Amino acid sequence: MVAKTEVADVLDAHWTQVEQSTTINSWQLRTLSAVRRCRTAALGSHVDGCTSCGHLRISYNSCRNRHCPKCQGRQREQWIQNREAELLPVPYFHVVFTLPDTLHPLCLHQSSTMYNILFDSVWDTINCFGKDPKWLGAQTGMIAILHSWGQTMTLHPHLHCIVPGGGLTKQHKWRTAKSEGKYLFNVKAISTVFRGKFIAQLKKRLSGHTTPALLSNLYKQQWVVFAKKPFDSPHSVIEYLGRYTHKIAISNRRLQKQENGKVDFTYKDYKHGAVTKTMQLDGMEFIRRFSLHILPKGFVRIRHYGILSSTSKQRCAKKIKTQLPAIKIPAYIKPKINKEPFNPRQCPCCKKETMQTIIHFKNKSPPVYWQQLATDLLQCIV
Repeated sequence: MVAKTEVADVLDAHWTQVEQSTTINSWQLRTLSAVRRCRTAALGSHVDGCTSCGHLRISYNSCRNRHCPKCQGRQREQWIQNREAELLPVPYFHVVFTLPDTLHPLCLHQSSTMYNILFDSVWDTINCFGKDPKWLGAQTGMIAILHSWGQTMTLHPHLHCIVPGGGLTKQHKWRTAKSEGKYLFNVKAISTVFRGKFIAQLKKRLSGHTTPALLSNLYKQQWVVFAKKPFDSPHSVIEYLGRYTHKIAISNRRLQKQENGKVDFTYKDYKHGAVTKTMQLDGMEFIRRFSLHILPKGFVRIRHYGILSSTSKQRCAKKIKTQLPAIKIPAYIKPKINKEPFNPRQCPCCKKETMQTIIHFKNKSPPVYWQQLATDLLQCIV
């Protein structure tokens, strides 16, 4: 189903104001420009032709920006398939660490440092509990995914973490978490330690941006850490990750309409039973909120730690799998992932991998005679 209104449409309608806005920085403007031009003549197009049956296909180029609502599907699918091969036959937990709203101003003005502190302090906390014999006494791991938004695109920085229910001891033996993997760590204890580690890092790395009053206020607050029960199976983790890894602040399907300078979109009100409601914002306010969640250039928002890190996962997985039974996947919980992603080389007519790109049109719409031109060129190739 094609969205009636897209983020790109909102940007188009207010682009002059966006370019003149003092609240949108140059990096955000560059990103918004890419989202606005994605799959339009502004980014050019190309024609593919089948050397077997002569079928022609014209496509507008994608921006491939990680904040673009149109460009996430294929990247997400490929990432999930890569992770599926790395799954361990162990229980996994979903833990969410949320920053208090007192820190939102710092997240706005020092986003890169603040989010790095969030990643570091969360892993320090999980690692600390994992190595403590009272809780586990083994090296565990973590996949962490940064989300900076709430349902209405307001600032709400939090980290979604997938943590295996156990770890490797110093003797390289797998040790399962308490109650045979049905319980990870005490949430209240995690919350207290997380708060202490984050504030310690904050004082060290952003000392010039903190005050005694701010730090005192942070110590008095209850920091929110939420832990769900373990997934039904390791493969249920894939279904979860598919929803969260390449998610952006708002998808095109949530947009309802745009008229008279206003934008209507749906959201879930989790304070009232996750009821779906509609919110209306001024177009520029909508764009301002969307811009809040454009990450700094080069910032990594999905990170792997411990036995799940890139340097350790293959070695650790081999040791763990030799000690535990193989994963048995019931059909009803198999992830619904397209195992045959779009193949640009395959012709949609004859199904042969004989499609070739024969023409590029840069930064302009294709001419009206593009089909005849492409046919002539294709005949030359054949």
